[in-house]
Amino acid sequence: MLRLLRACCRAPSQILKTSPSVARVSGRQKAGTPCIPPFFLRPWLLPSSPGSEDGGKEYHTSSCCFKKKVPVVPTRPPPTLTYLPDTPKPALYVALTGLVPFVAPPLIMMMTKTYVPVLAFTQMAYGASFLSFLGGVRWGFTLPEDSPAKPDIMNLACSGAPLVFSWYAFLISEGLTEAIIMVVMGFAVALHNEVFLLPHYPNWFKALRIVVTLVAFFSFVATLIIKDFYPETGPKRPGQAE
Repeated sequence: MLRLLRACCRAPSQILKTSPSVARVSGRQKAGTPCIPPFFLRPWLLPSSPGSEDGGKEYHTSSCCFKKKVPVVPTRPPPTLTYLPDTPKPALYVALTGLVPFVAPPLIMMMTKTYVPVLAFTQMAYGASFLSFLGGVRWGFTLPEDSPAKPDIMNLACSGAPLVFSWYAFLISEGLTEAIIMVVMGFAVALHNEVFLLPHYPNWFKALRIVVTLVAFFSFVATLIIKDFYPETGPKRPGQAE
């Protein structure tokens, strides 16, 4: 019994003495013999080696900085009216001269403080004729072979729309207010077609058309206001009973 106790007490000291030799023997083990690492060694504390499982890849351990991509905002085209100074001088002068029949009748009636039916009728008739001219402009724009607008159903139908409004305005000219409203509607439809639906015109022409339409619109509105507020005098319009 005493011998057994002495043997147990000598065992730890012998293990400590033989541990370096065991390490040397383990270093001489064959490559095929697996070597179990000590349980207290953690794999993430060991330095990476070329023969490691990740194939010897090195990883970037610095903090990542993700830059937020700023969305590119598309530049908006300038307003159409900014192209008005680019209008050729002959076209600008002719267009300004063509505004006189729109502006003159309400201006004369405001100066005399009377409503003259024949002046209002001439203004309406000129507006209806101007609508027909706008339709012809679109038709002629499609005729050249190198024109960006082709003579298809869209272009030709839109060029005939102002003519329909002007024709109907003459048919209902007995009621001058209704005829003026019809002409104003024709101007609005023609402007919408030329600026938004048929985008082949030069920008300066679109700007000029906007100015002409606005001047014609406010001139007709002034005539309708004068008709309601000022007394009617002067000659009657053609076809109106005395």
